[in-house]
Amino acid sequence: MSILVLNGPNLNLLGTREPHIYGAQTLADVEQRLAAEAQALGVGLQCFQSNHEGALIDRVHAARLDGTRGIVINPGGLTHTSVSLRDALSGVALPVVEVHISNIHRREEFRHHSFISGIAEGVIAGLGTEGYSAALRYLVRTLGPAPTA
Repeated sequence: MSILVLNGPNLNLLGTREPHIYGAQTLADVEQRLAAEAQALGVGLQCFQSNHEGALIDRVHAARLDGTRGIVINPGGLTHTSVSLRDALSGVALPVVEVHISNIHRREEFRHHSFISGIAEGVIAGLGTEGYSAALRYLVRTLGPAPTA
C-alpha cells in the first residue's frame, strides 16, 4: 500500500514562515518523520509539494494509476479557493484526509471555508504537524491490506 502526502502553496516555507502559527519544523522534517512512521506501519509513502495548482492537480491524477491507495493533503491557501483541486481529488475516487497545521476556524474568516472538506473522509486542524501522522495512521488502519487480483 502506498499513501500520497500532498502539500500546497507556501508549505515549503515551514520552519521559517510564521513559526508562532506553523511551528519550527521544516517540511523536510515532517516528511522524514512520516517516512519513518510509514515504514513502521509497513506502507509506502510518497511526498509532493508545489506552489502551483496545476502541478498538484497533475500529481493527483497520476495517483489514480500509480498504486496510491489514499491521500493526505494540506492544500494551503488552495483550501479556500480551488474548485479544480477539489474536482481532481473527487475524480480519482481515492480516500482523502485534509490536514491543516493551524486551527483554520480560529483564524481569519476567509479561512473558515474549505472546498476540500466536503469530499474528505476527515479533516484534522490545529494539531500542528502531528495532524499528518494522525491522517497517515487513519488511512492505513481503514484501508487495510491491498486488494489482491
